[in-house]
Amino acid sequence: MTQVLARKWRPRTFSELVGQEHVVRALENALRQQRLHQAYLFTGTRGVGKTTLARIIAKALNCETGVTDAPCGRCSACVEIDSGRFVDLIELDAASNTQVDNMRELLENALYAPTAGRYKVYIIDEVHMLSRNAFNAMLKTLEEPPQHVKFILATTDPQKVPITVLSRCLQFNLKQIPQQQIAERLRHVLESENIRYEPPSLLLLARAAQGSLRDALSLLDQAIAHGGGSVEQEAVRAMLGVVGREFLYSILRALAAGDGAALMAEADRMASRSLSFEAALQDLASLLHRLALLQAVPEAAGGDDPDRADLENLAQRFAAEDLQLYYQIAVQGRGELGLAPDEYAGFTMTLLRMLAFAPVEQGAAAVQAPPASGPGSKKNRVDAAWPELVERLGLTGMARMLAQHCELVARDAGRIELRIAQAHQHLLEGPYQDRLKAALEQYFGTRLRLSVALGDGAGSSPAAIADREKQQRQAQAIAAIEQDPFVRELVENFDARVVESSIKPVPRIGEQ
Repeated sequence: MTQVLARKWRPRTFSELVGQEHVVRALENALRQQRLHQAYLFTGTRGVGKTTLARIIAKALNCETGVTDAPCGRCSACVEIDSGRFVDLIELDAASNTQVDNMRELLENALYAPTAGRYKVYIIDEVHMLSRNAFNAMLKTLEEPPQHVKFILATTDPQKVPITVLSRCLQFNLKQIPQQQIAERLRHVLESENIRYEPPSLLLLARAAQGSLRDALSLLDQAIAHGGGSVEQEAVRAMLGVVGREFLYSILRALAAGDGAALMAEADRMASRSLSFEAALQDLASLLHRLALLQAVPEAAGGDDPDRADLENLAQRFAAEDLQLYYQIAVQGRGELGLAPDEYAGFTMTLLRMLAFAPVEQGAAAVQAPPASGPGSKKNRVDAAWPELVERLGLTGMARMLAQHCELVARDAGRIELRIAQAHQHLLEGPYQDRLKAALEQYFGTRLRLSVALGDGAGSSPAAIADREKQQRQAQAIAAIEQDPFVRELVENFDARVVESSIKPVPRIGEQ
């Protein structure tokens, strides 16, 4: 039976680990100098090498050549650890063994001397899933551990590990592996396996793995099966549902032209091919980043990039602030995709938001309106940079409140037109408008005519935007509390309930 690549190519020595040089260097020095700690904690996202590193340490501690930073890999201890048969290596998945009884049984066995090795090594994966009582039981052993016992804890969520446990562990944070290093590792695997591949396909797999080498190898296995024994770019795109660059370029060209009909046509084309809209927003954000980088630091874009000519052409179509705004909208839209009625609606609303909002260009003559794309098309669009501009004006008191509750309707060479809802008409006192007008004139360095009309808003005033963000953060805070394993245990076992009004999100910098 053929072994899957993620298991076959799992690193067995420190030198084979990819992307964690900072951790490897520290551990090798500690082992070389015999400066051993009783407990180690490895943190990081899935598939970056936490348990792999733990097993290598177990070999380094129990290798028959002695405690070493370069285990031989040939002695019985090394071979048995690699095959998962070493009697003194005990692995526990805390996600399925959360109770205190499991931990007490494990710790009682820790008191006995090793059977075959130099040390008993306990690897506890997803340690943050342990119950509070299980953590307390572990803490007693961590405070005064037997000399022959080493604990290696691994977690994707270190914030849920009690500080009393953290303080007794030597902690290492494993980072997500860069795409280029993942792609290089995949290339090495394919060439060693004598499998034909197209280099661009490796970058697609590396990007889809999101920093996880294990996920990348699993995807590579799928790609080989999908491609009938080879790894080709188009087959990988089809497998991943990756959006081709032609779709992304067409979307950006439509945005540059302000053509809403073209935007919707591209979204429909993508839907007809069952492409992933989440991947589309991720790739769109990545492309916008490349364009912004090309504008700001041309030499950093890479002269050998085959897409450079197309990128340069697109970069010339956008102002720098446009790219910044579109990037922010793409990232936010991707985060809100799960809240949308469906992915198509979430994706198209994100594109329409890009079309509707554009930064104010300081000193520009007017806010340009998009070309009409059908009957009833609006002639001045709401400006998304108004909230940022309000913050820069340095207003205080009631004049600031007036600006925060206004929406920008239009602006030309000597005029700014705002709109405010009926509920806030008490802010339309002459002195408040005068102070706002003076601040705008000082900011733009020119005389302006300011008009503020009453009317139904579109929800784009700084105050409305801030209120939506606050509600979203509150909802996220409530969801985080309700999904917390400890809270869920209380609710399920003790008939407890969460009082939502008592939950407050962590305030951002500058908030009260």
